[in-house]
Amino acid sequence: MKRIGVFVCHCGINIAATVDIERVLKEISRYPGVAYAADYKYMCSEPGQGLLTEKIESEKLDRVVIAACSPTMHESTFRKASAKAGLNPFLCEIANIREQDSWVHKDSDAATDKAVEIIASIIEKARGDEPLEQLSVPITRQALVIGGGIAGMQAALDIADGGYKVTIIEKDPSLGGRMAQLSETFPTLDCSSCILTPKLVEVGQHPNIEILASSVVEEVKGYVGNFTVRIKRMATGVDPYKCNGCGLCSEKCPVKTPSEFEHGLGMRPAIYSPFPQAVPNKPVIDKEHCLHYTKGKCGICQKICPVGAVDYDRGEEILEREVGAIVVATGYDLLPMEEIGEYGAGKLKNVLTGLQFERLLSASGPTAGKVVRPSDGKEPKEVVFIQCAGSRDPEGAMAYCSKVCCMYSAKHAMLYKHRVHDGQPYIFYIDIRSAGKGYEEFVQRAMEEDGVMYLRGKVSKIFEEGDKVIVWGADTLTGRDVEIEADLVVLAMAMVPSKGTKVIAEILRVSTDAYGFINEAHPKLRPVESLTQGVFLAGCAQAPKDIPETVAQASGAASKVLSLFSREKLLHDPTVAVVDEEICTGCGMCVSLCPYEAREIDEKLNVAKVNEILCQGCGACASGCPSGATQQRNFSQKQYLAMLDSVL
Repeated sequence: MKRIGVFVCHCGINIAATVDIERVLKEISRYPGVAYAADYKYMCSEPGQGLLTEKIESEKLDRVVIAACSPTMHESTFRKASAKAGLNPFLCEIANIREQDSWVHKDSDAATDKAVEIIASIIEKARGDEPLEQLSVPITRQALVIGGGIAGMQAALDIADGGYKVTIIEKDPSLGGRMAQLSETFPTLDCSSCILTPKLVEVGQHPNIEILASSVVEEVKGYVGNFTVRIKRMATGVDPYKCNGCGLCSEKCPVKTPSEFEHGLGMRPAIYSPFPQAVPNKPVIDKEHCLHYTKGKCGICQKICPVGAVDYDRGEEILEREVGAIVVATGYDLLPMEEIGEYGAGKLKNVLTGLQFERLLSASGPTAGKVVRPSDGKEPKEVVFIQCAGSRDPEGAMAYCSKVCCMYSAKHAMLYKHRVHDGQPYIFYIDIRSAGKGYEEFVQRAMEEDGVMYLRGKVSKIFEEGDKVIVWGADTLTGRDVEIEADLVVLAMAMVPSKGTKVIAEILRVSTDAYGFINEAHPKLRPVESLTQGVFLAGCAQAPKDIPETVAQASGAASKVLSLFSREKLLHDPTVAVVDEEICTGCGMCVSLCPYEAREIDEKLNVAKVNEILCQGCGACASGCPSGATQQRNFSQKQYLAMLDSVL
């Protein structure tokens, strides 16, 4: 006969305000198999854990049930306390009477009855639990970082400084990401290039960092500590191992085409590096515009290259890397202007995105920092900045706040005034969200010192009339309609996940939210981890962020990787699927259902096999097995039926 102990937590008043703890204890004490029952105000506290360990020993308990909050919160806490008392940690179970009971009910009697039923069901589960030992595997102490923006670079540097090898995968020809396109950064207005370039140089010269630019991840196999990553290095027409970055090919190229880095406001040659400080500074060929590829002519870049690095026939490379951890730092894009019809749908030349305006402001931009209208090159005297263009718009675009728009619109307006002293900036806003150190003071400075006119209200329509851009809006503070004849309009477009984020999420088998941002394992307790073990998150791949928050999260992700690499071996949860070979028919249903590729059919025995290290214990195979041959350790069908019987 099992000796089961039940410990009921008050959780302050989170549980006790709704659930009658005294009645729960009285009824559970009479439940078959319960040898000891007690309550404590905060079971997760040190005295609460002390009570647990003491009673396991003194009452000779061989199973324990903690009736408290979600197992996501404190299951590991109580299992460690149980192990300290000599009990196998997998014989400790959590009955969730907070999120599943007290928080969602107001009727105390009904909530108390439900608490008793929940605890009883978990007692039955604990009764059927088997002592398990954690699985152990060796660790490959090398990391992969997907994305070479400021998040990816910071994560890579922290891991590399910890003494481990890191490979950075970047789809663009160079590192730097969106930060490389900024002019100045708020709230200090320091030059973006000035603070980013040292990072680029440090990454480029670090002996522990390998940079694979113009590359994408094609496939990831394996599991935490032992991933095999297949990488495609795209054909760029230039041998990166020979090229010395002299730039002679770019200077002599006769073709000019709109630059992606300048967001179409400037031109670049067909063989190019994105910007002067690019790392790696190896040019690539744009095959859509190169005369050699389109017409079979030219070939100037190949003729003048002093080291023979231009190789038109050079194809794609397929590389493989063995890594123990992966950091996803795929960054963000802007919502396409075409999706906002009332703002001109991207057809008005003098309506720009925030990133386009950054390039106008930048000293290295297409106008060398001079603010001009794209249509005629004239200096704009009235500029309208529109916040929440696509953000906080559940009906038309994105329902979420893009977080940085209030601040960078204030920055844009201030920098515009610094360049056009007699100009008048206007900012249409819904609310000002300036939550950060020095942020509120920055916005106040824009209002008071730089004469930025803030108009609280939405813009309903933008259209051209002559050489002016007419902005129709409303000022909700005065209750009046507003019409401004502007020379230039700048839209604070919604930040959305980068194009590659969805593909990477599918390859890594990590979940995304409704908008395509990668979900963290827990918003409070595990904000830099994904639900796939060994895959960590940094920067705007997870949600919109400013630079300080992005850098902080990147360092947080790196610390998780370093913590992983510091272990002698990796322990894996043993609550995985197992197969009863005597009744398995080898139908293969479980193989197709497994999202982690942890199952295969043994051709000789014609039965399913489980790779226990790959298995994440999701239960998909067990639920789909037609013969019942697949069960999950400590989540067996027998246990579930006993749990149901206890409730019904």
